[in-house]
Amino acid sequence: MEISVIKIGNSKGIRLSKTLLDRYNIKDTVDLIMDKGQIILKPIAKPRKGWEKAFEKMAKSGDDNLLFDDVFDDENLEEWK
Repeated sequence: MEISVIKIGNSKGIRLSKTLLDRYNIKDTVDLIMDKGQIILKPIAKPRKGWEKAFEKMAKSGDDNLLFDDVFDDENLEEWK
Protein backbone atom coordinates (compact mmCIF):
# COMPACT_ATOMS: atom_id res chain seq x y z
CA MET A 1 0.00 0.00 0.00
CA GLU A 2 1.39 3.40 -0.94
CA ILE A 3 0.60 6.41 1.25
CA SER A 4 1.79 10.02 1.11
CA VAL A 5 4.13 11.72 3.55
CA ILE A 6 2.47 14.98 4.57
CA LYS A 7 3.58 18.15 6.32
CA ILE A 8 2.46 18.40 9.96
CA GLY A 9 3.69 21.70 11.42
CA ASN A 10 7.50 21.72 11.12
CA SER A 11 7.56 17.93 10.77
CA LYS A 12 6.26 15.35 8.36
CA GLY A 13 4.05 12.37 9.00
CA ILE A 14 1.73 9.81 7.53
CA ARG A 15 -2.02 9.33 7.91
CA LEU A 16 -3.46 5.90 8.48
CA SER A 17 -7.04 5.20 7.47
CA LYS A 18 -9.67 4.27 10.03
CA THR A 19 -9.88 0.87 8.34
CA LEU A 20 -6.18 0.18 9.03
CA LEU A 21 -6.41 1.50 12.58
CA ASP A 22 -9.39 -0.75 13.32
CA ARG A 23 -7.95 -3.78 11.53
CA TYR A 24 -4.68 -3.71 13.49
CA ASN A 25 -6.24 -2.44 16.73
CA ILE A 26 -4.15 0.74 16.81
CA LYS A 27 -5.41 3.17 19.45
CA ASP A 28 -3.34 6.06 20.85
CA THR A 29 0.25 4.85 20.55
CA VAL A 30 2.31 2.43 18.51
CA ASP A 31 5.71 0.83 18.92
CA LEU A 32 8.04 2.03 16.15
CA ILE A 33 10.72 -0.49 15.20
CA MET A 34 13.56 0.38 12.80
CA ASP A 35 15.08 -2.78 11.40
CA LYS A 36 17.16 -3.46 8.27
CA GLY A 37 15.97 -0.43 6.31
CA GLN A 38 12.34 -0.84 7.36
CA ILE A 39 10.07 1.01 9.73
CA ILE A 40 7.55 -1.24 11.44
CA LEU A 41 4.59 0.08 13.41
CA LYS A 42 3.10 -2.30 15.99
CA PRO A 43 0.09 -1.64 18.18
CA ILE A 44 0.97 -1.50 21.85
CA ALA A 45 -0.96 -4.19 23.66
CA LYS A 46 -2.11 -3.48 27.18
CA PRO A 47 -3.53 -6.82 28.26
CA ARG A 48 -4.01 -5.72 31.88
CA LYS A 49 -5.69 -2.43 31.04
CA GLY A 50 -8.67 -1.89 33.33
CA TRP A 51 -7.59 -4.49 35.88
CA GLU A 52 -7.08 -1.92 38.66
CA LYS A 53 -10.68 -0.67 38.42
CA ALA A 54 -11.97 -4.23 38.17
CA PHE A 55 -10.06 -5.23 41.32
CA GLU A 56 -11.39 -2.18 43.19
CA LYS A 57 -14.94 -3.11 42.17
CA MET A 58 -14.37 -6.72 43.30
CA ALA A 59 -13.03 -5.54 46.68
CA LYS A 60 -16.03 -3.24 47.25
CA SER A 61 -18.49 -6.02 46.44
CA GLY A 62 -16.60 -8.57 48.57
CA ASP A 63 -15.85 -10.71 45.53
CA ASP A 64 -12.07 -10.78 45.99
CA ASN A 65 -11.78 -13.93 48.10
CA LEU A 66 -9.05 -16.47 47.43
CA LEU A 67 -10.23 -19.52 45.51
CA PHE A 68 -7.78 -21.72 47.44
CA ASP A 69 -5.44 -21.23 50.40
CA ASP A 70 -2.20 -19.43 49.68
CA VAL A 71 -0.30 -21.84 51.97
CA PHE A 72 -0.87 -25.57 51.69
CA ASP A 73 -0.94 -27.93 54.67
CA ASP A 74 2.05 -29.93 53.42
CA GLU A 75 4.13 -26.89 52.42
CA ASN A 76 7.56 -26.56 54.05
CA LEU A 77 8.19 -22.84 54.53
CA GLU A 78 11.59 -23.46 56.16
CA GLU A 79 13.16 -24.40 52.80
CA TRP A 80 12.56 -20.85 51.56
CA LYS A 81 14.70 -19.22 54.26
